Amino acid sequence: MKLEFRPLAAHDLTLLHEWLQRDHVRRWWTDRETLAEVVEHYLPSIDGRESTDLYLIVGDGHPIGFIQTYQVAGYPEYRDLVKVEDGVAGVDLFIAEPELIGRGVGTEALRQFVEGVVFANSDVHACIADPDADNIASLRAFEKAGFARVREFVDPSDQRPHALVRRER
Repeated sequence: MKLEFRPLAAHDLTLLHEWLQRDHVRRWWTDRETLAEVVEHYLPSIDGRESTDLYLIVGDGHPIGFIQTYQVAGYPEYRDLVKVEDGVAGVDLFIAEPELIGRGVGTEALRQFVEGVVFANSDVHACIADPDADNIASLRAFEKAGFARVREFVDPSDQRPHALVRRER
């Protein structure tokens, strides 16, 4: 499957909302249940008021998932929670199409995105993510994409253990 990353646009928010309602996504992405909540959360990044870069994962010309990146230093509370230095970017993603889960698509999307988008910024020397510690499939995808598990922490936003994973440039 040929993967590409297209910046998320305002007209994609309905699709993103629909994906966030799918059981396999909703299990790990529990916020933003209504379209209005999705618009309120993501539109500021789309129009440049917030510094998270949002993308659709496009497989063979069709949107199949969502991925985002951000400078951790731009979110001081989160930076303090995960205890990382400047020059570290964060990444989050999900594959929206259930038939693509467990087929290596997430791993390859991570690998290509980190190498081609995240590390394209010369100020970034490492990339982190914090999947739920019980999300074994996500943890495997990150490990196969070159991330190493650093530690676990409890995220105050959901009171659940999360695994901090990190990949150096």
